[in-house]
Amino acid sequence: MKSFARMVLFAAVVAVPAAAFAQSSSSQPASRAQVRAELAQLEKAGYDPHDWVHYPENIQAAQARLAAQNAAAQGAGTAFGGASDGATRSGSASGF
Repeated sequence: MKSFARMVLFAAVVAVPAAAFAQSSSSQPASRAQVRAELAQLEKAGYDPHDWVHYPENIQAAQARLAAQNAAAQGAGTAFGGASDGATRSGSASGF
């Protein structure tokens, strides 16, 4: 009986991380055309798929550039106001 309990405990410990990384069932897997289009965008942003020496940094930098380009494209013409310094402010005005 102890071995059965250990087996169940082990199965639960192994299953929890697998469930945490599983994709939700509502999202559809990317098609081959979508993956190729994303790869083409990353290559335009500076990613070299043949550079295995700098692999994680290379693709992360290209993804950051692509995200910045997409954010700039979405925000162009729709945003208003000045540049933000990244700080948030709350409270009342000092004159009251």
